Amino acid sequence: MGNTIKAFVAFIPGDRCQNYVVGDLQEMPLDKMVDLSGSQLRRFPVHVCSFTDLVKLYLSDNHLNSLPPELGQLQNLQILALDFNNFKALPQVVCTLKQLCILYLGNNKLCNLPNELSLLQNLRTLWIEANCLTQLPDVVCELSLLKTLHAGSNALRFLPGQLQRLHELRTIWLSGNLLTEFPTVLLHMPLLEVIDVDRNSIRYFPSLAHLPGLKLVIYDHNPCRNAPKVRKGVRRVGRWAEETPEPDPRKARRYALAKEESQEPLAPAPHPLLSPTSS
Repeated sequence: MGNTIKAFVAFIPGDRCQNYVVGDLQEMPLDKMVDLSGSQLRRFPVHVCSFTDLVKLYLSDNHLNSLPPELGQLQNLQILALDFNNFKALPQVVCTLKQLCILYLGNNKLCNLPNELSLLQNLRTLWIEANCLTQLPDVVCELSLLKTLHAGSNALRFLPGQLQRLHELRTIWLSGNLLTEFPTVLLHMPLLEVIDVDRNSIRYFPSLAHLPGLKLVIYDHNPCRNAPKVRKGVRRVGRWAEETPEPDPRKARRYALAKEESQEPLAPAPHPLLSPTSS
């Protein structure tokens, strides 16, 4: 009943109604984190923008399609979760949050990303999976410190050559796209540690044995005629691998995400929608 009432109230404009939806969130939390995930929000509660020391803001699993310009006051924000909403375009104000390290944009309706995203030069992890992307936005290749890129479940048919500019990139997830060939650019990125091309349409895999940093390659659910050759000690998940493939490669993704967040300076909490019970 409580969630039903919240869902109804979320349609009604006015600060009093919004305050009911978000509860007693009137002061800056001591842990510098605000989690409004699954709160049935259709408008962002502007009073949260007064918490200028905020470091983590989770807005996942709501009904948001815009954000107020006041969000730009949160210049200390390092983690922003906007996944599982209704964004058709990334609000420009997000590109003003220059301390962001982790940005979740998955499960929206994004067809592109603004060029201003290149201003986020501290970004280490970017989630853009399960959107409407038919090509990887060029601006992603300008995020020089990016270490982890989640771009699965889109409609990507190729990757741009500029991707090799990302010298810090270690993990790339491309599961569930429309790739018919293994992306050539990845063959020129020797520091990659994890490559996931599960659930594509790749028929032939070139050798990956020359990639010294590679630790894991997931290539299952492709109509391939061969398995990619790798160095000794590199784990393969797919047909003709040395060991039985994992039944659900998403477990590997959740592990990688937990590891990524645990390495952040402030050790941010795991993403609330990526708990083992959410899959």
